[in-house]
Amino acid sequence: MILAILFAATLIRSAFGFGEALFAVPLLAFCIPVRVAAPLAVLVSITIAAVVVVQDWRHIHLRSAGWLVLSTLFGLPLGLLLLRCGPEHLIKLALGALILLFALFCLVGSGRLHLQRDSRFWLMACGFCAGVLGGAYGINGPPLVIYGGLRRWSAQQFRATLQAYFLPASLLGMCGYLSAGLWTRTVTHDYLLCLPAVLPAILMGRAINHRLPPRAFSRYVYVGLAAVGLALLLQSLMHLY
Repeated sequence: MILAILFAATLIRSAFGFGEALFAVPLLAFCIPVRVAAPLAVLVSITIAAVVVVQDWRHIHLRSAGWLVLSTLFGLPLGLLLLRCGPEHLIKLALGALILLFALFCLVGSGRLHLQRDSRFWLMACGFCAGVLGGAYGINGPPLVIYGGLRRWSAQQFRATLQAYFLPASLLGMCGYLSAGLWTRTVTHDYLLCLPAVLPAILMGRAINHRLPPRAFSRYVYVGLAAVGLALLLQSLMHLY
């Protein structure tokens, strides 16, 4: 069951560049303790990002990835503060609604929003928000997806640039688990057992990504973003009621 979950999550991440976080950890938590599931998912994330960066480094928007990572560092402390003090379910409810509305707006009026070139303001804003969400809930992806969508990156550029961001971000996250004593022998053992399922899924995801037409990929990205928003809404409503 664990292998099937990680295979599916890796296939989604490798094909579209994001979206596995809300899929993998909740399902893994049904099979193994969350204290094992969370660091295991981050180790898999590092593996996916490293393989994609090596495979498709030519497609990376290095400057964009660098600014996104830098601004994320400033958002992380606020995210950790929200994790400790904020009303989690209300924040997730508002966040899910905003993400869902933005995704639906882009699906309906897909030609209205477009950044012709890199915008320092949008890079810093999206990177900062990614840091806040990553520090608070481990969900860095939505602001990065929004920026990539605004820039209208190709499927290959989108996938590669997001992995160039996720690689250092996930390494930092794993350092946090190590310092907290959560990177255990069990995590390493489960990770090594999962590699035979993860590695083929990365290659299959790459093949899917390289065959997606640009217009179809853009719609899939916003549908995925809408799914993330909806998942956050449902999570928060389940806890509220």
